[in-house]
Amino acid sequence: MTTVADQFAATLAAAGIKRVYGIVGDSLNGITDAIRRQEKIQWLHVRHEEVAAFAAGAEAYLTGELAACAGSCGPGNLHLINGLFDCHRSRVPVLAIAAQIPSAEIGSGFFQETHPQNLFQECSHYCELVSSPQQMPRVLEIAIREAVVKRGVSVVVIPGDVALQAAVEAPAPRVEALLPPAPIVMPAPSEIERLAALINGAQRITLLCGAGCAGAHPLLLALADRIKAPMVHAMRGKEHVEWDNPYDVGMTGLIGFSSGYYAMLDCEVLLMLGTDFPYRQFYPSGSQVRIAQVDIRGENIGRRVAVDVGIIGDVRATLEALLPQLEQKRDDAYLERARRHYKEARQGLDELARGKSGSKLIHPQQIARVVSEGAAPDAVFTCDVGLPTVWSARYLAMNGKRRLIGSFHHGSMANALAQAIGAQAAYPRRQVVSLSGDGGFTMLMGDLLSLIQLRLPVKVVIFNNSDLGFVELEQQSTGFLGFGTDFKNPNFAAMAEAAGIRGIRLEDPADVEQGIATALAHEGPVVVDAVVNRLELAMPPSITVEMAKGFSIFMMKALLSGRGAELIDLARTNIWR
Repeated sequence: MTTVADQFAATLAAAGIKRVYGIVGDSLNGITDAIRRQEKIQWLHVRHEEVAAFAAGAEAYLTGELAACAGSCGPGNLHLINGLFDCHRSRVPVLAIAAQIPSAEIGSGFFQETHPQNLFQECSHYCELVSSPQQMPRVLEIAIREAVVKRGVSVVVIPGDVALQAAVEAPAPRVEALLPPAPIVMPAPSEIERLAALINGAQRITLLCGAGCAGAHPLLLALADRIKAPMVHAMRGKEHVEWDNPYDVGMTGLIGFSSGYYAMLDCEVLLMLGTDFPYRQFYPSGSQVRIAQVDIRGENIGRRVAVDVGIIGDVRATLEALLPQLEQKRDDAYLERARRHYKEARQGLDELARGKSGSKLIHPQQIARVVSEGAAPDAVFTCDVGLPTVWSARYLAMNGKRRLIGSFHHGSMANALAQAIGAQAAYPRRQVVSLSGDGGFTMLMGDLLSLIQLRLPVKVVIFNNSDLGFVELEQQSTGFLGFGTDFKNPNFAAMAEAAGIRGIRLEDPADVEQGIATALAHEGPVVVDAVVNRLELAMPPSITVEMAKGFSIFMMKALLSGRGAELIDLARTNIWR
């Protein structure tokens, strides 16, 4: 007898799904057994369903293809929800299989009963309950198309007893219908003319480039050369923009460069390309600056800042149509000023990344710099939120082959190790490096064991400062004393060795280069426990009056509460280098 579960697994295979991340459970038994017997899809058993969702998202992000995760009824699939929020906000195609309690018990307050079709609505394009064998084939096919076409999450909720029922006859799924190719969205010629007129009429133009610039690198360079424009990138634009780019002047935002910040403030025209950069305080203000935005998603136009010209279109296709209509600008004084500023900012950051032998104080910048210099040309990096994202933004060098994944929209802790699992599973021969904070790592630390079980040679670099560093910095900058941010951490390297994973502990700057090189050369998984300075400040590109006031209040509170020694250590770390 062909069951609904068999039919379900066959459709997954037809959609090109190669692996499903999850944890088995009785309500999932029909689906998992069908996958086992089919022998076309790999089941990747992780230790926490949240990891399953993050891992599927990383695979989808890197491959551009549909990935899948699964959770059993009640608590099992509820654990998926945070990772699915990240997938959905990152716009990667993921199918989540949420098993449900026996269908006859739904609505009775049964053991582990939840209503996933309601709970997952906010983090999905499509979420439906399968209540009969007749319904399943079409629901699953619609879910796959929604995830692929809209670039986001679809959730199929299926009771365990329905999965075990006899399947109804249905046409075999056709790949062309399941996976329609993405369209190329072109603006109307009149819109291109409006944008060209705006640019041709200005002298100081700055480009702000995001993830929507993927695949448009040569066109970006041609555009910047034509109009002599400095190029600022958002975090998700880093891997697509900054490499081999003489026009790039760094990031903006709280974790960006001062050069990127001022290049946006000092322009006549800001041209936003494929970015939904959310921090409104970093956009230029005033009627003297005109703003144009190009984005494939119309709902993004004007969402963060008022725009003078809004263009709905694919960045690459739009630039191909725009470039012939742009006049060649000759005056590069504005561009050169931004470049000089970037060179100074870059030199200052590089100075902070130098280690001093015997100082017994490792600066986290040194760790990030050495990892970047030693990693493979096609390495995949994942980074936790907070300070690991700061160091990744400032010190990881992209080259057009390397990839960088983080929770850059959702901002979740504990993403780096989980995403590294998905990246390494999808690309077993590529080097995958997780830049983890000690807070993020310990939150889902159980899945360190998955690296051994699944034979994934991920290199996990932990910035061990025994603190939620970015949170503490946020507290101080708003006038609060640091509170509730400290950890009592174990020796992570020794812990890794006990689990059968190579562990390397770094406590001296003199050992960093050799320790990182050893880790990157090791064939299996590695944990690098880098004990770094807790008091390293990740200074934003501009200090506002509110920030200065907040730090002043923090210092006064620290002195009055008997914590003045913290101020001395803070100054020693960040001023007396």
